[in-house]
Amino acid sequence: MLTFKESCIGVMKLSKPPVNSLNLEYLTEFNIAIEKLENDKSCRGVIITSALPKIFSAGLDILEMYQPNTDRLRQFWTQVQQLWINLYGSQVATVAAINGHAPAGGCLVSLSCDYRIMAPNYTIGLNETQLGIVAPFWFSDTITNTIGFRKAERALQLGYMFTTDEAKACGLIDKIVPPDQIMAVAHEEMKKMFAVPDFARQITKNQCRKQFIDKLHAKRDADTDNFVNFITKDSIQKAMGKYLESLKKRKSG
Repeated sequence: MLTFKESCIGVMKLSKPPVNSLNLEYLTEFNIAIEKLENDKSCRGVIITSALPKIFSAGLDILEMYQPNTDRLRQFWTQVQQLWINLYGSQVATVAAINGHAPAGGCLVSLSCDYRIMAPNYTIGLNETQLGIVAPFWFSDTITNTIGFRKAERALQLGYMFTTDEAKACGLIDKIVPPDQIMAVAHEEMKKMFAVPDFARQITKNQCRKQFIDKLHAKRDADTDNFVNFITKDSIQKAMGKYLESLKKRKSG
């Protein structure tokens, strides 16, 4: 994780080759970095982008879920939950500068930010069903709050990956930006949010999002149990095994 400050703006660049997959250790590092910036009184906003070409984040590391150690799996899911709580409920302004593909967890990170800009010719979406798994209720809540019930329901069922143009048309992202301008535009959008008094923006954001964050807090243990019980089912493990085999064949081909 490359993290630095530019005046009152923190910049987080995901840097975990080859595809910024989120395993337990990287999720823990991600959460610590967010919390440090959140606690920095001079930081008013955070931009999240990728240091790798053509990929924002491939999402959760499937190897954490395939033939897992149950204790580690629980720790892993706790960190996934915490990442969403930290980002979706952040008191600072947040911009996702999506400069590559953003499936699954990469899409969730983007959706959890206040504003999303994206380079053209990439894809974004919660494609969990294509892997034989199911997005939890708080993933569903987040995309539904962004694009509306019917479009979200359809996209979740199909595990649909939106092109940049499709994502802009349905409101999944806010602006399409050439790759070489994406950070400059992210700073411009951040300044627009800074034009509003921080306390007013923070209270308004909290009013809009608190009920959904409280919902996860109330069901956090049950959500973890459901995740562990589902992922460790033989049928799910077989489906993930087939998916991993298909990736190996694709790479070797």
